[in-house]
Amino acid sequence: MAVNVETLDKLERRITLTLPAAQINSEVESRLRKLSRTVKAAGFRPGKVPMSVVAQRHGYAVHYEVMNDQLGKAFSDAATEAKLRVAGTPSIAQKDNAPEGQMVFDATFEVYPEVQIGDLSAAEIESASTEVTEEAIDRTVEILRKQRRSFAQRPAGDGAVEGDRVTIDFEGKIDGEAFAGGKGEAFQFIIGEGQMLEQFDKAVRGMKAGESKTFALQFPADYHGADVAGKEADFRVSVKKIEAQKLPDVDEALAKSLGITEGTVDGLRASVRKNLEREVRQRVLARNKAAVMDALVGVSQLDLPKSLVSGENERLVSAAREDLKQRGVKDAETAPLPQDIFQAQAERRVRLGLVVAELVRLHNLQAKPEQLQSYLEEMSQSYEKPAEVMRWYLGDRQRMAEVESVVIEKNVTEFVLSKAKVNPKALAFDELMSA
Repeated sequence: MAVNVETLDKLERRITLTLPAAQINSEVESRLRKLSRTVKAAGFRPGKVPMSVVAQRHGYAVHYEVMNDQLGKAFSDAATEAKLRVAGTPSIAQKDNAPEGQMVFDATFEVYPEVQIGDLSAAEIESASTEVTEEAIDRTVEILRKQRRSFAQRPAGDGAVEGDRVTIDFEGKIDGEAFAGGKGEAFQFIIGEGQMLEQFDKAVRGMKAGESKTFALQFPADYHGADVAGKEADFRVSVKKIEAQKLPDVDEALAKSLGITEGTVDGLRASVRKNLEREVRQRVLARNKAAVMDALVGVSQLDLPKSLVSGENERLVSAAREDLKQRGVKDAETAPLPQDIFQAQAERRVRLGLVVAELVRLHNLQAKPEQLQSYLEEMSQSYEKPAEVMRWYLGDRQRMAEVESVVIEKNVTEFVLSKAKVNPKALAFDELMSA
């Protein structure tokens, strides 16, 4: 039977669903009879509870369940018959004055839009590239040395210099009053590594064990502690201990401690290069992907289903509340978060999702098994036990779905770059890594 579809707006549609009341009642009775075999009630043996009692206690819930099932099936059948691609969940309302013996409902919903992707060859996209230099390898090796450094107490009379670990007592006051977080005992930090505000760091340089001094410190206006941001404090610091750092030599011992199979300095540098090149590839891909997605949005036209935007908005709000909870914010579940704060982001994500899906469909850019395997193999190499990481992903469908999304995005990025007007841009290693 043909389904009558009313067009209410660009994407909004309405169809009428009719259910025979006898069919609903028959299914309700059937489920209640089945339920009566196991339902329990005081004064009755299992399976002997009268149907009237079963209906009184469970009739409403069973009727609600049957109506949901029947309406869901009727809507699905009608949408399939009319060849509709339904976006979101329909809103279903029962109509009054239905013919005798029938129940009539209006289902209002949205359909997926027609996505028009423009001429990709007219799009200009900046494509970044970066080389791993020997200097970058040197700096990474230095970081590895620092991770394995040791400290030894300096001789009495030596002043603290950059790289030393100092143990101090300190107390700060603003207008003569102590403030939260402004006092510490046996507190350790390493001079010159940004662990303290620059003024504090400079004040401790040159001090000797056993010395004390008082100095003024101006908190930055954007300091994370709102109570002291932009204010000036007076700090008194006493140095308890000064320790000089000792970095391990770049030799075979260091290589072996880092798990380098060859146990040589050349092997260490080769391993560092390989890891940096993997990181560079990922960051370049992420940067180029962002440029591609911006270009795709720019050349595409479509109407956005309000239901999909609303659903995405709700997910973003939920994620924000979860983030607040993880940060220890009180009442994160009820904290005021205006819905429209994420509106633009939700619209962009829905738009981009629809455009990418259409591009994948048109040009068969789905993830192939060999691509998934290759991605997993490369990604797992950054872990200590790659084989276990591979098994962890392959053993879970949801995790593999995430991998598939990454590979599809990579396919889309490469496809668009092959069609668009690409402007190559060589980025310095530091510029890429700090972005």
